[in-house]
Amino acid sequence: MEQDHPRSAAPERRPARLSVGVVGAGRVGTALGTALTRVGHRVVAVTAVSDRSRLRVEERLPEAVVGTPQEVVRAADLVLLTVPDDALPELAAGLAATDVPVEGKLIAHTSGRYGAGVLDPLTRAGGLPLALHPVMTFTGRPDDVNRLNGIAFGVTSPEALRPVAEALVLEMGGEPQWIAEERRALYHAALAGASNHLVTLVVESMDLLTEAGVQEPGRMLGPLLGAALDNALRLGVDGLTGPVARGDAGTVAGHVGELARVSPEGLRAYVALARLTADRALGAGMLKPEDAERLLEVLAD
Repeated sequence: MEQDHPRSAAPERRPARLSVGVVGAGRVGTALGTALTRVGHRVVAVTAVSDRSRLRVEERLPEAVVGTPQEVVRAADLVLLTVPDDALPELAAGLAATDVPVEGKLIAHTSGRYGAGVLDPLTRAGGLPLALHPVMTFTGRPDDVNRLNGIAFGVTSPEALRPVAEALVLEMGGEPQWIAEERRALYHAALAGASNHLVTLVVESMDLLTEAGVQEPGRMLGPLLGAALDNALRLGVDGLTGPVARGDAGTVAGHVGELARVSPEGLRAYVALARLTADRALGAGMLKPEDAERLLEVLAD
């Protein structure tokens, strides 16, 4: 498939304009809906239960009619199911059970956890299933839609629908990355482990620095973490530095002792990550076996 961006393609090469429905007008649903309207699609119907989601619809998708999930599906050519992961299987089964007409309609969800298989109840009724997961965090702010530019989307679909799925991603400004159905859980675990746990680690470090007397821990950490992230993304394990990579067991023992006193919960995370770091450094030849053994003894204690 050609990777020309549909916005710059000749009109005859662009996908057909679609009527879009959004089931779950939250941060993700309204951002994707807005992105699709910018390239000529039309969001005609949405579900919006809370006052906040209704306000978001009024601001971002003013032409859309608020209705039930069945009404949204009935009105749309492309249905976006932008609901929490745990709600998605029940939603798909529930819509299929209502016998709402889905034959020939594109049914896309944005869950990272699931592939196209979670939509099987709708697929059996004639729906065309797509999994389009934007690899980005959304805050609900107006600039959410701009965050779609250049980000990856984890795409899973039947092979025949792959060009359609990829074209929709390109239209929204993203870059499609194909993920096999059986690899979706691993794919999502990798993303969640990196992004969610990074926040936890940073907040924990800020709390510890505050305990140590630092007045502005975020200002202190910013340059260090920015450099560490850049090194990791560019160099992989070769960007690793610090006492574990150096085999400095005495320093690590000091960390363990102090964390045991100040943050027992943080200590458990430190030990687990230090062990993984030691394994990585050993495998890369950065850490000598005897140094690794001393480190692991400290971490075991």
